[in-house]
Amino acid sequence: MHSSLRKAIRQGLCAALLSGGFAAASQAQPQQSEPLPLPFEEVRIFAEALDNIRSSYVRDIDDKTLLEYAIKGMLAGLDPHSAYLAGEEYDSLQETTQGQFGGLGIEIGEQDGYIKIITPIDDSPAQRAGILPGDLIIEIDGKPLREMLINDAINMMRGEIGTTIVIGVMREGEPEPLEFTLTRDVISVASVRHRELEPGYAYLRISQFKVNTGKEVKDALAKIHEEIPDLKGMVLDLRNNPGGILQASVEVVDSFITSGKIVYTQGRNNETEMEFFADAEDPSGGVPLVVLINAGTASAAEIVSGALQDHGRAVIMGTRSFGKGSVQSVIPIAENKAIKLTTSLYFTPEGRSIQAQGIEPDIEVQEALVTRATGRQSYTEADLEGHLRNGNDLDDVVRERTPTVSSEQVVVNDYQLQEALTLLRGLHILDSAREKKNTVSTRLSDARTP
Repeated sequence: MHSSLRKAIRQGLCAALLSGGFAAASQAQPQQSEPLPLPFEEVRIFAEALDNIRSSYVRDIDDKTLLEYAIKGMLAGLDPHSAYLAGEEYDSLQETTQGQFGGLGIEIGEQDGYIKIITPIDDSPAQRAGILPGDLIIEIDGKPLREMLINDAINMMRGEIGTTIVIGVMREGEPEPLEFTLTRDVISVASVRHRELEPGYAYLRISQFKVNTGKEVKDALAKIHEEIPDLKGMVLDLRNNPGGILQASVEVVDSFITSGKIVYTQGRNNETEMEFFADAEDPSGGVPLVVLINAGTASAAEIVSGALQDHGRAVIMGTRSFGKGSVQSVIPIAENKAIKLTTSLYFTPEGRSIQAQGIEPDIEVQEALVTRATGRQSYTEADLEGHLRNGNDLDDVVRERTPTVSSEQVVVNDYQLQEALTLLRGLHILDSAREKKNTVSTRLSDARTP
């Protein structure tokens, strides 16, 4: 490196460190007027290392690339969640948080070097064109998939909205490949889904916290109450939820509680210190709630489970969560470039930090496979020869019972979900017994009143 270039780099780095250091100092210590001392020796070492890399590395690398490597290394050295985002990484983050992107609308897997269609997303270009689950994509715009990496093929299918793409697929039962021309469109990926587990009990799944997740949860709760008028309990599944946007987690908690603090954050600067509170609205209707968590439950998902636990609004079941209690801010630094920087830690309403600790479930339930015992004959008193008749003459009368759905039929191979459903059933039975006891006590009291 020429001495003039080395000098320019040193001056530039010193200026950058000066302005950044002063900003941090003025925010953390407002009374301090002088900037913090600059690490001139470290800047000299950096410039020397850069000089040696440029002159002696086995391949020629331009200064722009080297400096981007330096930024990446600087952020990677802070913590596992801070990062430098540029190009596709920046675009991917935008798509992930917004929950929408330009594409074909297919959930995919890999099979024998081809892309297998798991399912087309509802009302997507793929579904409208007639793509079916099980189809194998073997060609994209005339290029065989065998000749490219799967990730490259996926990137080819994404693109600007309104542009077209031709894909060739193999379909079971069809002797020749089929060809489809699709127009890329905005693909909105829902982060929330729900269903009825059995009569009276609902299941609500949040896969990730995106911009619209709070609204999606409120909409789902409204549909649940409409579809299940006699709602007795609900399972909120946050397992393997990596988190996402802080505000979305706040909105979700607010759908289940009517007052109090939801979460607060603390950082070095006042700008990173925030508090969030619930309003009086309760779209959940206050129904009994069990929240499922596991080691894959992280960040925003831990905010939800921790807040509901502190408020006594839900029973937390499963295994200890991941323990990511930090908040990242995405700070643009140039066009299509940003840094994702850890700026604060979050705390539950009772002041618990989740960082590296996670949420401890109220009831620990490990993941397990569910199998039904077979080959064992069960007997009751009624099966014994000469058994005494029922005093109420009910020997030959079959009591009419509300038909139930076997939890094994509904939640096959999901032991934790079965346990959550069993707990909700038990809570409902207990509440019904208490209500019956209170009713009987009231009647007896009224009967004794002269």
